[in-house]
Amino acid sequence: MRKVLGAAALAAAFAVTGTAGAQEAIKIGDINSYKGLPAFTIPYKQGVDLAVEEINAKGGVLGRPLEVISRDDQGKPGEAVRYAEELFAKEEVVMITGSFFSHVGLALASYAGQKKQLYLAAEPLADSLVWQDGNRYTFRLRPSTYVQASMMAEEAAKTGAKRWATIAPNYAYGKDAVAAFKEVLSAKVPGVEFVGEQWPALGKIDAAAEVQALEALKPDGIYNVTFGSDLAKFVREGSLRETFKDRTVLGLLTGEPEYLDPLGAEAPEGWIVTGYPWEQIDTPEHTAYVKAYQAKFNDYPRLGSLVGYNTILSIAAAIEKAGSTDTEAMVDAFEGLELDTPAGPITFREIDHQSTLGAWVGKTAVKDGKGVMVDWTYEKGEDYMPSDEVVKKLRPASGG
Repeated sequence: MRKVLGAAALAAAFAVTGTAGAQEAIKIGDINSYKGLPAFTIPYKQGVDLAVEEINAKGGVLGRPLEVISRDDQGKPGEAVRYAEELFAKEEVVMITGSFFSHVGLALASYAGQKKQLYLAAEPLADSLVWQDGNRYTFRLRPSTYVQASMMAEEAAKTGAKRWATIAPNYAYGKDAVAAFKEVLSAKVPGVEFVGEQWPALGKIDAAAEVQALEALKPDGIYNVTFGSDLAKFVREGSLRETFKDRTVLGLLTGEPEYLDPLGAEAPEGWIVTGYPWEQIDTPEHTAYVKAYQAKFNDYPRLGSLVGYNTILSIAAAIEKAGSTDTEAMVDAFEGLELDTPAGPITFREIDHQSTLGAWVGKTAVKDGKGVMVDWTYEKGEDYMPSDEVVKKLRPASGG
């Protein structure tokens, strides 16, 4: 009986983890704001789960299955750091990843640098994460605020609009997004004016007041950085007052399904946005990814799904390159790491630990009662990064 039970247990493990099932798992700690922003983080977790399942079905990494252990940081830096300590000490994870909000990501980056533990920031966009506050043990997957704001500035320069007003959430990401946009657009358009800035508290926008203030500025163009429920309120109020009519409007992140889809037929038309037109991307790699995602979850991928999937692909590639789960070896492996993703090949740059993952840029339209992206292109992240000389000045000498 004992031999039968042992065989059954082994068979069950194999069924879950594939050919790597008999080996000790490589544990990855995942810290994210699952309750705070489920529209992005739940699809993110589904992308993570799909990648883990596919990798384990092929034998895992170094012959061992991957296992992801998740914690909810509640959008609080202190909670995130507490969970990081728990995951390393009690769960014996080899590294941590995830986090959405920039202030949480910055706290985890500081923790990683102090404790010399590896952290792959999957989602936080604040520029300082890999520049002013960068360190040897922190890497980032998503294109930074500077990169995406530069894409927006390039499009803004083509419109002829000279008087710009901005609206952004009042925290690290919003501040960086406005600063980068102003810097790049000023360099591209001589005589450009920034006539006003609106800074609503994250998740607490008074949309009527913000729209009224923007109207009073009489700008040619509006650069919007709000997202989630703040974006929905801003779009609704601005549409009612015709604030966007006959004006150029840019929406950083607005084209992401997480934020565009809930707007339905109320989605703005003609905004220039970054986003993710998943249903229109027809490369073989992306098509295969979408097919697998839909088969597993009976749902379509959001940008969070792609980020989660690419996060695990990146971690697996780094561990394979390192040949071990030793922290210093994995850090060395991440520097200059190259891998293929559904969005195309990416590299984690040695100079600042930023990946070259790009973004889709296009315009919004309403089709069949829902918002979509049209006239889009995929822009490579490396084409919008500052020069190495600038990065070296921004990043501390101890950044690694």
